[in-house]
Parts: sequence; C-alpha cells; structure tokens
Amino acid sequence: MQWAPIGSEPLPPPLPPTRVDFTGNRTEFRKMVTKGAMLELVTFGFYRFWLVTDIRRHLWSSTAIDGDAAEYTGRAKELLIGFLVALAILVPIYLAYFLVGIEFERWQGFASTPLFISFYAFGQFAIFRARRYRLTRTVWRGVRFWMDGSGWAYSFRAMAWGLLVFLTLGLALPWREASLERYKMRHTHYGDLQGDFEADGWTFFKRGWWLWLLSPIAIVIFPLAPFFYAEFKAREWRWWLDGIRIGGVSLSSQLPHNAFYGLYWKVVGWWLLLSVVYSAYLAGAIALAVKLSDLPVAQALGPGNAGKSIPMLVMMVIGYFALALAVNIIMRVYLQRDLWAKVLETVEVHNIGVAADVRGSGELANALGEGFADGLDVAGF
Repeated sequence: MQWAPIGSEPLPPPLPPTRVDFTGNRTEFRKMVTKGAMLELVTFGFYRFWLVTDIRRHLWSSTAIDGDAAEYTGRAKELLIGFLVALAILVPIYLAYFLVGIEFERWQGFASTPLFISFYAFGQFAIFRARRYRLTRTVWRGVRFWMDGSGWAYSFRAMAWGLLVFLTLGLALPWREASLERYKMRHTHYGDLQGDFEADGWTFFKRGWWLWLLSPIAIVIFPLAPFFYAEFKAREWRWWLDGIRIGGVSLSSQLPHNAFYGLYWKVVGWWLLLSVVYSAYLAGAIALAVKLSDLPVAQALGPGNAGKSIPMLVMMVIGYFALALAVNIIMRVYLQRDLWAKVLETVEVHNIGVAADVRGSGELANALGEGFADGLDVAGF
C-alpha cells in the first residue's frame, strides 16, 4: 500500500461551460401576445400588466441553465398597484407644471428644461427600481435573486454621465454604460453570492467606435439606420454578457455582430406593409364618406360637414388602433421573444458549480419602480 500525504490529492478538473437552453414555443408566444394585445384594446390598456406578467413567465420558464428553468413569481396585481401609486405622484407634477406654465407664460420657453430634468431623474430611478423588482421575482433552483443599493444614487450617476455624454456628442457612452452597469451588478445578488461587472468602457468603445463616426450618415440615409442599430445592439449585448459575474460564476457569449439584422429588418418590413395597408384603408374610408355625402371631396371633408364625416372619423380611429395593435404584436414577437432566444443560444455559463451551495437571502421589493417605469414609458420586460 502507498500512502499520500493529506492535501496532496489532485484537484478535480473544472466543469465544462454550461449552455443556456431556450425551449419556448414561438406559436404559443405569438398567440399569447395577440390575445393580450386585443384585451389591452378593450380594457383601454389596463390588461398590459397581466400581459407583461404572462410574457415574463413564458420567457423565464423557457430559459434553462444546467437543466433547471428559471421562475418568475411576480403578479399583475402588484404591477397595477405600483402603477396607480406612481400615477398618484406623477399626476400632481404634471398638473403643477401646467399651472405654472399658465401663470408665467413668459417663462414657457424655459419651463420645459426643469420638467425634462426631473422626469429624466425619475426615469432613471424607475429603471433601477424596476430592475430590483424583477430580480426579486426571479427564482432559480429555489433561490431568489435580489438587489440592494439606492435608486436615487443610481439616478444621480446616470444624470452626471448623461451630461458628459451630451457634452462629448455621445463619445462617452461606453464609459457611461460600464459605470452604470457596474453599479447595478455590484448591488445584485443571487442568494449570498454578490454580483459584479468586469467589462470596461474602453472595450466597448473599441468594438463600436466606427459606428459612432458613421451614425450621422445612417441618420440621413434611412435604409442604413436599422443595420447600424442592429449592429450596435449585437455588440452591446455581447460586451454586456461577457462582463457579468455572480460570485465565481461568469457568462460568455459568441453573439455575431450581424445577429439582429434579420429581426430589425423584419420589423421594418412589417411596419412598411402595415403602413401601406393602413393608407389604403384610409383612402377607402374617405372614398366611402364622400360617396355617402354626395358632395365634392373638398366640400365633404370641410369643417361645415363635420357631422357627416363622423363615420369616417370612427373608421379612421378603428384603423389606427388596429395598426397599433398589429405593430405591438410584431415588436413583442421579434424584439422580445426572438431576440431573447437568439441571444441565449450563444451564451455559456462558466463555473456553475459555485452556485450549488448558495444560501437564500434578501427581501422582496415593491412594484413602485415598475409603476414609475410604466408611467414614464421606460419599462423593460
């Protein structure tokens, strides 16, 4: 028999990277968002809280790491209450601004500046708190993610970086993204594992500096704009994923730079097609209104015949809402579900064994941040 000294046993080799699997059914998702969009229409938008919850549950439960799917435990009622509370705060601000604008008409040229600054600050606060809410409703292997930190501290950071980005004509954007993401990740936890963000602004800048130089051309020449934006988002996603750390767990991605070309151009194609259909619908509505009035076009559509044009106005409103409904469905299918699936198929998780002995901690966050985000139209999914 041969004896080896204690502690000289060879260490086991590290586990190979773990793939992230997405198992969601596209047809099921499309039917869900179509039904949800129609219910949004008949409920004047209030069904969106239930639709957002259903979308998150579908995406989370279809995302499996190391064979185990995530779980979203948020409820639509929480989002609705958070929105109503946020609305109770935002409406007086809108009203006060309106009254001040009437009282001091000579200041109206400058009045929009403090309003914009205050809403930008609220928006950044909402983004941070909404992320905190979503994390505390995300569970994997029975352990919840959670987040600490100050939403207002994040907001002040975002405002300072936003000013620097403005003064540098967008050149400081990579460093802004790195700084804000580092703050968010260092306050992110999975159980007792703390997050971090190791990517830096210089790396992001090197990957996309030429997009910054050529962006004025893309703005002028519209067909180039979707390509440029898709290129930018793909590079940003890959840079962001490569920088994420949770304890000793890290992510990496091989997302190609042209991964989103097809998605964005499909959205543009559908938008153009729907615009043509809507234009033809409007032309038909106008022709029908003129025929029913037995008057020349200019006279039939004139202000003196507003009563006779009410059916045409009704048809225009119906057509507009149908267009918005269709665009909403397309955006959710292509730029939420399909983009999510395309990103996840390139992601690998390294050193997943570190998360095997994690202990649960942290507290649930309320949905006020989500309410602000929804009220200010900065909500994510």
